[in-house]
Amino acid sequence: MRFNDGFWLLKNGVKPYFGLQVVQATPDDRGYNLQVSTKPIKHRGDTLAGPVLSVRVHSPTEGVIGVKIQHFKHVDPTPDITLFPDDPPVPSVQLSKSSESWSITSGGLIANITENPYTVTFKDSKHILTSAGYKHQAIYDVPYKWTLRSASNSSCLETDFSSNPDQTRTPELVRYTHSELNLSPGELVYGLGEQFGAFVKNGQSVSVWNQDGGTSSEQAYKCVPFYITNRNYGVFINHPGEVEVEVGSEKVSRVGVSVAGESLEYFIIHGETPLEILERYTRMTGRPALLPAWTFGLWLSTSFLTSYDEKTVSSFLQGMQDRDCPVRVFHLDCFWMKQYEWCSFTFDPENFPDPKAYLAEIKRKYGVKICVWINPYISQLSPIFEEAVKGGYLIKRKDGTPWQWDLWQPGLGVVDITNPAARQWYADKLELLVDLGVDTFKTDFGERIPHANVVFYDGSDPMRIHNTYSVLYNELVFDLLKKRFGEGEAVVFARSATVGGQRFPVHWGGDCESTFEAMAEALRGALSLTLSGFAFASHDIGGFEGHPPPEIYHRWVAYGLFSSHSRLHGSSSYRVPWQYGEEAATYMAKFIDAKHRLMPYLYQLALQGNHKGHPLQRAMFLEFLSDRTTHYLDKQYMLGPSLLVAPVFVPQGEESEYYVPAGRWTSFFHPERTVDGPTWVKEVVPIDEIPVWVRPGSVLCLGPSGVGRPDYELAKDLEVKIYELGEEQIVQVEVPQGKGNKSAGVVEAKRRGNDVVVRIVSGEVGLSEVSVHAGGKTLSATVGKGTSETTLKL
Repeated sequence: MRFNDGFWLLKNGVKPYFGLQVVQATPDDRGYNLQVSTKPIKHRGDTLAGPVLSVRVHSPTEGVIGVKIQHFKHVDPTPDITLFPDDPPVPSVQLSKSSESWSITSGGLIANITENPYTVTFKDSKHILTSAGYKHQAIYDVPYKWTLRSASNSSCLETDFSSNPDQTRTPELVRYTHSELNLSPGELVYGLGEQFGAFVKNGQSVSVWNQDGGTSSEQAYKCVPFYITNRNYGVFINHPGEVEVEVGSEKVSRVGVSVAGESLEYFIIHGETPLEILERYTRMTGRPALLPAWTFGLWLSTSFLTSYDEKTVSSFLQGMQDRDCPVRVFHLDCFWMKQYEWCSFTFDPENFPDPKAYLAEIKRKYGVKICVWINPYISQLSPIFEEAVKGGYLIKRKDGTPWQWDLWQPGLGVVDITNPAARQWYADKLELLVDLGVDTFKTDFGERIPHANVVFYDGSDPMRIHNTYSVLYNELVFDLLKKRFGEGEAVVFARSATVGGQRFPVHWGGDCESTFEAMAEALRGALSLTLSGFAFASHDIGGFEGHPPPEIYHRWVAYGLFSSHSRLHGSSSYRVPWQYGEEAATYMAKFIDAKHRLMPYLYQLALQGNHKGHPLQRAMFLEFLSDRTTHYLDKQYMLGPSLLVAPVFVPQGEESEYYVPAGRWTSFFHPERTVDGPTWVKEVVPIDEIPVWVRPGSVLCLGPSGVGRPDYELAKDLEVKIYELGEEQIVQVEVPQGKGNKSAGVVEAKRRGNDVVVRIVSGEVGLSEVSVHAGGKTLSATVGKGTSETTLKL
């Protein structure tokens, strides 16, 4: 929300109450409770009226300090964001006081509070990180007309304000709580969920408010009230509803955060590295679940509006098998159910007369898992709609009737996710599908949840649950699958999310066009999402809308198979490779096999995501913070710490350009090629390739070629590849079992002079070959069965 007319003036009718002076400070075991006046206190008479802000500055866990600003205190509305759902906090607080200031220290982060003028400054051992300076915290009363933006996204609808206590008329003023934090010269802001616009958020106004708007606008499916900077800290706004963030946009050297209502809380999260910041953030909001290894294989969809039945599905699977493009998950999109009846949770009998037998047949013949499309909307033409109405399972209007509209399906209602009986009813429908042979669900939609003139079963504030609905919806489906298949075996393919949604992966990027521009949008969205606590990210390979030209399809396949999760999906056209020329299948087979071989590396990264919240697809600056060039890169990424991936976004024959940081990097596909960074690489990339470079000092454990699936015994028949190991450098890598979170063992590579020694440090790991890559030369040795140590001479 913008309150100013320029920098000095306020908009007409806006009334501010700035926090000016601390009049009382009371310590407890976690921090200080402050009373902050909004006018200068010169004598006792000035204390007779308010507003007075209640501000709590405290540390809930190591390296994190929070600021909670309140005006009118009352019973907090629901829902709230669940904090520390997986890992407990790590308390670490030291308090100190001087004559006119107070300090809190936690894990290298310090907050200094001054009395008059009232300010809060955050710093580490090296420098000031940011600060809430004089007049940076306030409540604002804003004319109602300034808050109106659109019928679907109005911050003030149905909110209880002091100027409208009986809620029987339009409020004249809307109350906002607001805080600003300084931006230093050169400081850059990232994240705020899956945002498809400019990767660096400076200069943008971002509304943390989920909407179904595609990938080509300021709207987003996965809005997260968290941003991270290149200055060793992140900011988590602990508010489940709409949060309006002005990133150097209203005031160019500040980030302004506003929420409608009487309370705002945010946390400064410090870390020596960006990964440490994400680790502390996901400790607070939840770690991504551990996924089964089969999810990392290729997912193939029927697409959306295409015609399909049993014959079509079988022909696709057979065609992929014949072309050495093994499918691990087959997805049936919306029309597995009859038209107009979404969701009925019943297979269309005309196309699938015996779904249980058919699913069993293709699972046996093609080795696939089965995914079906669902959403939380029930069409009034669905055979279960009346059941939902009679049971009270749908969101209601204030008059007690179901809330309905026609935007997606005729007269659809929305499942009231806050009603335990509705949750059980919905889960029971899905459980019947699991009984038929369904292994996972594409949990579509969940963004445009009504927030005006509606009532939720548990009394949740409609504005606060609008974003949170997505988390509750995906949690419901995820937990059902976990109950049926066990810990580490559940997965959903979800579109909507917000803070905490990272606990229920995987998420894909929504509806994009079939263009190079949309491919770049998908990557920006993925990188913003993985900077917001999400470990995994996917997208519609080839684009959703339109029919991609073959070269865009080829380039997107390569990019998609070097993403954490890979799904072929479209709208009105199929995405099987032979639709784009038989050579497309040849290219695809190469990249599928490469991803399968990388599974020991990828699954170990997934374990790190589960343990620490580290993402697989990483913005370059996460790994190279000291290299300022990487801070702006949004068309390339690191897949884990070792692989640089540079998708191609230009027509065939044009030069692709990407950046390589310092060191000697080796081509993953062509190890005879090396490049010495830091440098920009310009090259014409062949249509059947994608630039993938291995970081110097890396040790990759690869599975055997031609295995045909991602879920194999990851610790057997490994090829250990060592890249540009430095003098006296020692690298140890964990090798996962590939099921659950257990390690199979540890492999170590050590260089001493011209000798490179590879040995199994612990566990049961089977080696088949050892390769050393140095200066464009490769030395290889076959390893006998049971060998635990091998030495190669450079």
